[in-house]
Amino acid sequence: MKFGMRKPSLKRSFKARTTGKLKRAIKRQTNPFYGEKGMGLIRDAKRTAYNRIYKKATFSIRDLFKFK
Repeated sequence: MKFGMRKPSLKRSFKARTTGKLKRAIKRQTNPFYGEKGMGLIRDAKRTAYNRIYKKATFSIRDLFKFK
């Protein structure tokens, strides 16, 4: 498990920001549970637990410059 700052990845950041509306719309039409809250826990509980801990234990470089 990693603790501290995550290594930034421009490739992944770009991919996350450019995933199109059309692709998500098609997934939602074919899978009625796509994008529903809590489905990750049902589909893969182990990964969901890992991701929750990882999210709390690490931070990104953007978090350093975020003002609340």
